Amino acid sequence: MFQGILFVLHTGDAWERLSQELGFGSGMTCWRRLAEWTEVGVWPRLHAALLAQFRSANALDFSRAVVDGSHIRALKGAPRLDEAPSTGAKRAVSIT
Repeated sequence: MFQGILFVLHTGDAWERLSQELGFGSGMTCWRRLAEWTEVGVWPRLHAALLAQFRSANALDFSRAVVDGSHIRALKGAPRLDEAPSTGAKRAVSIT
């Protein structure tokens, strides 16, 4: 199941198209396991366990790491001054 979940997440293929010949089980079963494991918090625990293992083996190299805040929502943030105004509210003008 775990390999099937990783395969679909990596390839972006549809769950229904997960081939039985790959040996990962049914795509729908993999999808259900992903949902169940997400609900009970498996992924953050797995991430923490892997980080702990890599740290103890001194196998992490942060010399080329980048912090990315593009997916963090700014709560009650004011619009930036350099932000371009939206053009969606105005109607396009024909030049012909």
